[in-house]
Amino acid sequence: MKKLLMIPAAMLLGTAAAAPKISAQSIIVNPTQPDLSVSVRVDQDPSGNGNPTYRVGENIRISTTVNRDAYVYLFNVDATGEVTQILPNRLSDSNFVKANTTTTFPAPGDNFTFTVGTDIGLNKVLALASLTPLNLDQISSFKTQQDQFATVTARGQQQLAQALSIVVNPIPQNSWVSDTAFFTVVGRTPVQTGSLFVGTNVPNATVILNGQRLGSANTTFSNIAPGTYPVRVQAPGFRDYTTTISVRAGATTNLNVEFAQAVTPAPVMSNQYTLAIRSPLNGARVFVDGQEIGTIRGGSLNVEVNRGSHEVVLIAPGYRTFVNTYNVQRDAQITISPAR
Repeated sequence: MKKLLMIPAAMLLGTAAAAPKISAQSIIVNPTQPDLSVSVRVDQDPSGNGNPTYRVGENIRISTTVNRDAYVYLFNVDATGEVTQILPNRLSDSNFVKANTTTTFPAPGDNFTFTVGTDIGLNKVLALASLTPLNLDQISSFKTQQDQFATVTARGQQQLAQALSIVVNPIPQNSWVSDTAFFTVVGRTPVQTGSLFVGTNVPNATVILNGQRLGSANTTFSNIAPGTYPVRVQAPGFRDYTTTISVRAGATTNLNVEFAQAVTPAPVMSNQYTLAIRSPLNGARVFVDGQEIGTIRGGSLNVEVNRGSHEVVLIAPGYRTFVNTYNVQRDAQITISPAR
């Protein structure tokens, strides 16, 4: 693996009058003021002179423009000093930018996004434009065939500036130039929620909010998104209480339910009936709804069935199998005499 050669900043600045300068603002500056110019900006700051705010995980687009045909190299230095090489990469076709045109990363129509990382603080995007391609082998490399972005060995803007000074030293001073844009990363906006307290005058009441069971009453339910919801409170022996409540962020909505009118239980109607099966064929096997329930003894067999239709099958040696369906609505008796 190639090692990155580090030269102290003081030595770099003292090699020649036109040597690249390291700047806290622009990271690396060409002091000769060539006729080549480059500008870099992020999508929330079209001017390139501000310091917009992005939240963790938010998409960001970076644009660059040159006044002459040039090769543009983009680097991002995050708040912890980690350096990411944005261009060139394996997702974009090329880092060559035509004169007076703007290149955006990601470009419109690209099937990928570039998102802000989790390190909160000031970020700097460095654009380095050159009339000829630059050799970045001592700064970055693709570690594997699957890597989409090259790994930068320099850390922090000081090391990046020193390393880039080595890269641009062999080329004419009037053939490269740089620019820097800034943005600040902040945390995600916390989700504001509210609470709901439901009190009742009876035990074992249940609270249902927007069709979902929250739990027992006389409890404060937290982490509810602000909004208006239907509420149903149920208690054994009482009619359900229904209403609509509004939950506000950072506040507790109170709902007190006084149950007063008990529900008179409806008479329970029996759903079980006796079906008496009569047949002269003692020993015949009887099936109801596909399940064998017994044999005919003493000319009959009684079975308990629910209200509704039931299939009765009788099988006896030497006789044809008997099959019929009966609609039972009360206690009933059927007589079966199979044919031979």
